[in-house]
Amino acid sequence: MPKKNPDSHASAASQPASFEAAMAELSQLVQQMENGNLPLEASVTAYQRGSELIRFCASQLEKVEQQVKVLEAGVLKPFNVDHDEELA
Repeated sequence: MPKKNPDSHASAASQPASFEAAMAELSQLVQQMENGNLPLEASVTAYQRGSELIRFCASQLEKVEQQVKVLEAGVLKPFNVDHDEELA
């Protein structure tokens, strides 16, 4: 995980490169926090960063959902593997 400047908070400049990068960083943060070896201040910083990553991921998912709606002519169709297999 890249080192952060303790005097600055995470900002738009520290946004992950992709959804996958955000999920990987979030997973790493969760693992560190679950280990219980972080000092209190580092735990708070990790929690704040995790919250930012969750917002980033939710935003990315919302963008993809909007793209799907456009591709499906405004109608969001549920993806149901079981239903598709029944039709075959």
